[in-house]
Formats: sequence, structure tokens, C-alpha cells
Amino acid sequence: MSYDFNADEIFKMAEQMEKNGAAFYRNAAKNVTDEKNKEMLLTLAAMEDEHEKTFVRMRIELTDRERTATVFDPQGEAVLYLKALVETRVFFQKEIDTTSMRDILKEALLAEKDSIVFYLGMKEMVPEKLGKSNLEAIIKEEMNHIKLIGRELSAAKS
Repeated sequence: MSYDFNADEIFKMAEQMEKNGAAFYRNAAKNVTDEKNKEMLLTLAAMEDEHEKTFVRMRIELTDRERTATVFDPQGEAVLYLKALVETRVFFQKEIDTTSMRDILKEALLAEKDSIVFYLGMKEMVPEKLGKSNLEAIIKEEMNHIKLIGRELSAAKS
């Protein structure tokens, strides 16, 4: 069965991914002893918080047409499907080695890349009339995260 997801559903998932990302960075920061690294991780968590707020605003600004369900789905299975993807692929709970900043940043980079792949996949499922163009903003935000983490990873010694 194929689903077309509307922008409202995608933004809800984006909000959850950003929450998961903030939790990931805060969890990593709890176990890091170097204050500079801890501060950087908490800054990334704060950025995730801000992106979540951005996505909330973007969702609020959607038109009624962009919120329209594209399939008959009285049980909300389409959203459950997306939620399962988010919770099992991007910033999901997992054990990370917090003894190495490089390892933390590598995990973060993988999660950020997975989020972009998720959004690109979802972009193909959202018709233009239902807010497909809005997903470009999400993808650009996540690409900025990758640039920042990549710079930090290049600078990390261990």
C-alpha cells in the first residue's frame, strides 16, 4: 500500500526527530568530562530545540489544504508508520561510547545524515499541493548541522 503524506504529518515527525536529537546530545553531554566538548554538545542540543520550534511554526503556518489527509486512514496508521521510522532510524535510543568525542560526533553525523535521507524520502511522498516545497527548509537545516558537526569532527583529537 502506498501513502501520500501531507506536510502536517511530516512536520510532526520532524518535530519528534528534533526532540530525539536534543535528547541524544544532552545524554552524550552528561558523560563528557571536557567542558568545551560538553558545551558544544549542549549547543547542538539547543540548536535541535530551536529547529523543533521552527518546525512547529512551519506546521502552524500550513494551509488547510496542506493539512488535508491524502488517504482514508481512520486509525492513523500513516502517522504511526512515520513515527516508527523516526524512532528506529534517526536519533533513536542506543548505547554510545562517550569516552571519545570523535565517536560521539561520528554517531551524531550518522544520525543527521539519516534525518536528511528520511526527509528526502518523505519529500517524494508529499505532493506539491500538500506542501512538498516546505520540506526543502527542513533539509537545509539538517545540512547545516552536518557542516557544523563535520567541522567539529575534523577538529576533535580523540
